[in-house]
Amino acid sequence: MGDAQLRTLEDLPAIPQSSGERTDRPAEGRRLTRLRSPRSPRLWFEILLIAVSYWTYSMIRNAVPEQKTQALRNADWIWRAEHALGIAVEHTVNHAVNSVTWLIVSMNYYYATLHFIVTIGVLIWLYRWHPGRYAAARLALFATTGVALVGYYFYPLAPPRLMPDGGFVDTVIEHGTWGSMASGNLASMSNQYAAMPSMHIGWSLWCGLTIALLAKPLWTRALGLLYPATTLTVIVSTANHFWLDALGGVLCLAFGYALAGAWYGGLPHRMARYVGMVEPAPLKA
Repeated sequence: MGDAQLRTLEDLPAIPQSSGERTDRPAEGRRLTRLRSPRSPRLWFEILLIAVSYWTYSMIRNAVPEQKTQALRNADWIWRAEHALGIAVEHTVNHAVNSVTWLIVSMNYYYATLHFIVTIGVLIWLYRWHPGRYAAARLALFATTGVALVGYYFYPLAPPRLMPDGGFVDTVIEHGTWGSMASGNLASMSNQYAAMPSMHIGWSLWCGLTIALLAKPLWTRALGLLYPATTLTVIVSTANHFWLDALGGVLCLAFGYALAGAWYGGLPHRMARYVGMVEPAPLKA
């Protein structure tokens, strides 16, 4: 074939593909692959993302109608269910710890502050020392928090301290503790009937597992496991949650980890510590 014929063929317009074919499929696949690949976190983006996400979470949570009648009815059901299961010890724990003033006041401040301080601290630690695992761990936390909103909307639940005939002590009011949005003067700023699931447990267990699986010193890993256990004691002692609220928080966290694992192809602690780093294969026996 001559050069003139080749040029003539090259000048012919391209034959359009059938409407059933996608010409941009490879590009979309590459974009999806990039989105699902761990990347080095950017500080300004992470600060903005966390701020906007928490603001959105708070707005939605507090915008859920405070269905007091239904929330109290659900609390009665939970209390009866725990009696049937033989785990209804919240009343005994609440009164026993409340009798030790220094202990219950400490727990009130713990409930009001560490929920945020420790979670932010673990995020900063991941960002600085485990950037390759940060995105997957953050997604697990965000998914845990997001699915909790579904529980708040569809299952309003009064905490034990708000049950009129429960006999529980609202320890914040009893001891005039500052800082908690669950009781006292700040109660109007927060939805009081969003106790199920407990994000104090969801977040603290996320923190505890992250520290226990990634930290090197044994004492640090032990503290990581101790943190959610202590939080569980605190939320029951202060009459802010039932045991079953804690179970709801655990289930939300399981969903968060499942989503992060599916999106990134592995759980956060199994990913490379730094982006682009290949973890060594375990030695065979």
